[in-house]
Amino acid sequence: LVSFEYVACQPARNPGVLILSDFAGAAQCLRAGALVVNPHDAQEIANAIEAAVSMPLAERCERHAHMGAYVRRHTAQAWAEE
Repeated sequence: LVSFEYVACQPARNPGVLILSDFAGAAQCLRAGALVVNPHDAQEIANAIEAAVSMPLAERCERHAHMGAYVRRHTAQAWAEE
């Protein structure tokens, strides 16, 4: 779950953008904030990279907030207690 670690390590004031394969398990969980792509579609990947590098700070922060909330709620301890 490296994508969860990526989200947890991002600074809230200036977060990066997460691009995930549609086939990654985390894509189901982080879809609200990540850019999800088909890894077999080079143009879709290129479009996602372009969107990520040109994404306004406000949108990056909003996406990060969605993913951060999910990651904070769904910890290893929370899964173990279920």
